[in-house]
Amino acid sequence: MPKFRRVSRSARVLVPAAVSVVLLAGCAGASEGTGTAGASAPTGSSPAVPPPGAPASGGPTVPGASARPVSGSLLVADFGADTVTFVDPAKGATGSVRVGTAPYGLVVGGDGRAWVATAEGVAVVDTLTRQRLALVPYETDSGPVTTGEYRGGGMGIALAPDGRRVYVGVNVPGGNGVLEVVDTTALRVTDTVPVGRRPFDVDVSRDGREVYATNHDSFDVTVVTAGTLESRRVEVAPYGTEGGLGSWLKPHYAAVRPSDGKLLLPFEGERLAVVDPRTGRTVIEPMTADTHQHGAVVTADGTLFAVGTGPIDPAEDRGPSLTVRKPDGTERVYPLEGPHEDVAVSADGRTAYVTGGFTRDGYWDGLSVVDLASGDTRRLPAGSRPLGVVIL
Repeated sequence: MPKFRRVSRSARVLVPAAVSVVLLAGCAGASEGTGTAGASAPTGSSPAVPPPGAPASGGPTVPGASARPVSGSLLVADFGADTVTFVDPAKGATGSVRVGTAPYGLVVGGDGRAWVATAEGVAVVDTLTRQRLALVPYETDSGPVTTGEYRGGGMGIALAPDGRRVYVGVNVPGGNGVLEVVDTTALRVTDTVPVGRRPFDVDVSRDGREVYATNHDSFDVTVVTAGTLESRRVEVAPYGTEGGLGSWLKPHYAAVRPSDGKLLLPFEGERLAVVDPRTGRTVIEPMTADTHQHGAVVTADGTLFAVGTGPIDPAEDRGPSLTVRKPDGTERVYPLEGPHEDVAVSADGRTAYVTGGFTRDGYWDGLSVVDLASGDTRRLPAGSRPLGVVIL
């Protein structure tokens, strides 16, 4: 069994300037410069006017939701643009749809509608007709609409199993975030729940009874009961909370394990935090990639896929990678070229698609396509700084 590295806590929290120049994967809380993309974020409950090329929504009801998207294609959220891009895994990008400023996470329902968390609101896209149907503004004032890593607005997003509600984590720069609940028929925000700082990821239990917001800058997960909207905080800090906003050792993404509903949160390619959301108890298991980790997804058989973005300390840590962890804890690590952010897995379990967008500097405009049997990897140009990815 691999051992956890024993390193100076301060070395992992306060990165020396010389190291930070070559660092590709840190997540400290100091704000980077952002460019203003528009006026203050819209408030209220009416869908905003669609951009040129998209149909007018004509009110809160989506007209003519599509039947099914094209099977096997991909959809990525272009954090470096105002679009989502459709991707043919064999050929690359096949078209884009304008959705709103700096889209982050996205999710697709069985009706073919994609829900995209942008800085302005939740965009609704028909993936068959490739049109934006509506933009649902947030109830929360998250400040001016900007771009960049620390921009306000939607981050993680998830869809209830019955398709009736979308849950989106809204970042409020300088303070705690909010989980907003969107009614997918009325297309409006119906409820808001306070959560922690910078809700990177949002997940829903398999039975739809609980929602989990993974809060990067407060070292925790907010567990929300879907029916009553009661919430409780579960600290997830396998390295401790020393360094606060300046720490690199914070949670990013979670995945819900199908077998028992526990949350899997990878840290640094060293530690997997297995969190029981009902009791708040966390068990730590060893990992082997030794790289800063972001995106995580679990398949129906319980296999965890975790994206390694690159080293915190290049003298000690390994480079970008994709970890595939079986339910018995055995791992295979696939080296990748350059930083990556999130991952999706094909329905047959043979191929992984890893986005190169990345939330920090060092991102690139495309996907890494990983053949999980052979280990062969190829780069596929796709989108503009793509973060979230789903398979249609």
